[in-house]
Amino acid sequence: MAVWENRTYRHLFTAQVLALVGTGLATVALGLTAYRLAGPDAGLVLSTALAIKMVAYVLLAPVVTAVADRLPRRGFLVAADVLRMAVAAALPFVGHVWQVYVLIAVLQSASAAFTPAFQATIPTVLLDEADYTRALSLSRLAYDLESLASPVLAAALLAVADARWLFAGTAFGFAASATLVLTTALPAGPRPGEHPPARRGTLLDRVTRGLRIFAATPRLRAVVGVNLAVAAAGAMVLVNTVVIVRGHLGGSDPTVAVALGVSGAGSIAAALVLPHVLTRVPDRDVMLGACAALVTVLTTAAALTAALPGAWWPVILVAWALIGAADCLAQTPVGRLIRRSGHPDDLPALFAAQFTVSHLGWLATYLLAGVLGAVSIPLALAVLAAVALAGLAQAWRAWPAADPDIVEHVHTESDPHHLADATGGPGAWRHTHRLVIDDLHPRWPTTRPTRSWSTTSTR
Repeated sequence: MAVWENRTYRHLFTAQVLALVGTGLATVALGLTAYRLAGPDAGLVLSTALAIKMVAYVLLAPVVTAVADRLPRRGFLVAADVLRMAVAAALPFVGHVWQVYVLIAVLQSASAAFTPAFQATIPTVLLDEADYTRALSLSRLAYDLESLASPVLAAALLAVADARWLFAGTAFGFAASATLVLTTALPAGPRPGEHPPARRGTLLDRVTRGLRIFAATPRLRAVVGVNLAVAAAGAMVLVNTVVIVRGHLGGSDPTVAVALGVSGAGSIAAALVLPHVLTRVPDRDVMLGACAALVTVLTTAAALTAALPGAWWPVILVAWALIGAADCLAQTPVGRLIRRSGHPDDLPALFAAQFTVSHLGWLATYLLAGVLGAVSIPLALAVLAAVALAGLAQAWRAWPAADPDIVEHVHTESDPHHLADATGGPGAWRHTHRLVIDDLHPRWPTTRPTRSWSTTSTR
C-alpha cells in the first residue's frame, strides 16, 4: 500500500474501483433485463451482448486511441466516463432487445476508449518500477475483489429495490469515477500544436502504431502467446463452471459462486505475493513459468475428470484455484513489459494494442470453451490445454532469455543528433542506449554482430 501515499494514484485507483463496481452491478442488471425482455431467450440476448462487447474491444480500441491521443488525457477520460454514465442511466428504460444491443455497443465502445488510456496514465504517475509493480498487483486485486463483491452488493440491493435500480448504481459508479479523474492533476502532455512521433502521420499509421511495435519487439510478441494461454484457462473457468457444477455435479447457484470464488481467491493470493516475487525472479521466468503451470493444470484436470468421474469436486476446486493464481502471475506483469518497450507517448497505443490482442484471444477461447464444454468437459480441458501449450511455445520462442534494456546496435544512415555519441564510419554507426521500437529504430537489431542494422531516420 506504499503507492497509496501518491495522491494522484490514489484518486485514479479509487476511480477504477468505483467504475468496476458499477460495471459489476450492470452485469447482474443486464441479465435480469434480458430475461424481462426475452424470457427463455435471455441467454441468446446475453451472448449477443457479450459478442458486441468483444467486437468493440477488438476493433475499436486502437482506432479510438489513435484519434483521442491528440486530445487532453484528463478530458478524454472524463468524457468516456460521462458517456458510460449516460448509457447506464438509459438502460432501465429500454423496451426492446435491439435497444439493449445499441446501448451496449455504445457503452463498450466507451470502455474500449477509456481502459487503454487509463492504463497508459498509471506508468506516467508512478515512475518507480517497484511502485508501478505494486500498482499492477493492486489493480489485479481490484478486479478479483469486484468479481466477488459486486454479486453480493447486487443481491443486497435487489432485496430492497427493483432490478432497474442496479443501473442507477452503475451510473453512480461512472459519475464518481469521472469526478475523481476531473479533480486529479495528470502529467502534462505536449503543448497545443505539438505532436510527438506517436501522434504524427496518417490515421492508419497511428491506429497501427501499437500493433507494429508489438510485432517488432520480441518480448511483446511473447505477450501474444501469454495472452492466449491465459485466455484458454480463464475461458474454461468462466464459461464451464456453471455447466460443471449445475449440469454434472447437481450443485446450486451458491455452489457455482463458491467455485468461481475459489478461482478468484487463487488470483488474489498470487497478486499479494507477486511484487515480492518480481524483485527476485525475472519477468520472463515468472510469466512463462505461470503459462507452463496453466498447461499442466489443464492437462492434469482433463486426465483426472476422464478417469475419475466420481471425484470431480476436488479436482475442479484445486484446478480452479491454481488457474486463478497462474493467470494472475502470467498476466499482471504485462504492464511492466509495455512500459519497458515504448516511449511515454507510445504507451496509449501499446496498451490499446494489448487490449485488442488479449480480447481477441478471449473471444476465440470463449467460443471454443462453450462449444466443447457442451460435448465433454474432459475434451474441453484437453483442447484448451493444447491451446495454452501453443501460446506457451510461441512466447518461449519469441522471448529470448537475454532481454536487456540497453542494447548495442548499428545504424546505416546518419542522424547527427541521434548519433552524436556513435562510433564508426559512414554506413555503420554503432552506439548503445535503451532500445525501444520507434521512428529511428523500426526493427529490432540482429543478435549476430557481423550484420549491420538499417534504420530510417525521420528527423
